[in-house]
Amino acid sequence: MNRILIAEDNPHIVDFLQAGLKAHGFTTLVVEDGYRAAELARGDDFDLLILDLGLPGQDGLKVLQAVRGQGECLPIIVLTARDGVDDTVTALEGGANDYMTKPFRFEELLARIKVQLRDRRPAYASPSETRLEVGHLSLDLLTRQAWVEGRLVELSAKEFVLAEVLLRHPMQVMSKEQLLNRVWGYDYDPGSNIIEVYIRHLRRKLGNDAIETVRGMGYRLRS
Repeated sequence: MNRILIAEDNPHIVDFLQAGLKAHGFTTLVVEDGYRAAELARGDDFDLLILDLGLPGQDGLKVLQAVRGQGECLPIIVLTARDGVDDTVTALEGGANDYMTKPFRFEELLARIKVQLRDRRPAYASPSETRLEVGHLSLDLLTRQAWVEGRLVELSAKEFVLAEVLLRHPMQVMSKEQLLNRVWGYDYDPGSNIIEVYIRHLRRKLGNDAIETVRGMGYRLRS
């Protein structure tokens, strides 16, 4: 499951990005100022940064300088209203991996995100690093496909991420709060029944016995 840091202070764009990325299985965190963006981007918690140049506090170019100055190789896609050639060249030479101007089409941004995440994977990655298998269940993390006893099953983006979390922790009880946090990110409603709904969906597709309910504790995947 990929985590994307969004450095953007326009609430309409933030809502648009979060809705689209979450629908495709990404977890997001939003920051609205450059200082916080630079601080979080220098850690190991994110797989990609979407960066606006016109941030308050510290603009995007200085964020780039701060992040790359620490030797961080986090993929960074600049998403900005600045469409001048000089701005593009400065950002790319400053360490941005890609540059998009607003207004933009989400499908194009999504494709560029996938390219950056794909290119970040080492060329020598083995199948065991890109596939999860527990019992008769198998997930391909590259193609986002799932199999049950060799039969391909269709999973939605959120169903796939939920299945991935469970397969990464076989026989471990995962609480509702843990699943909400890892699949839906920080902005979830702890009183929601969305986990129960998606567990039912997965049981229909993966098998009724695939996921066990541990009363009062959570859920776990049977090995």
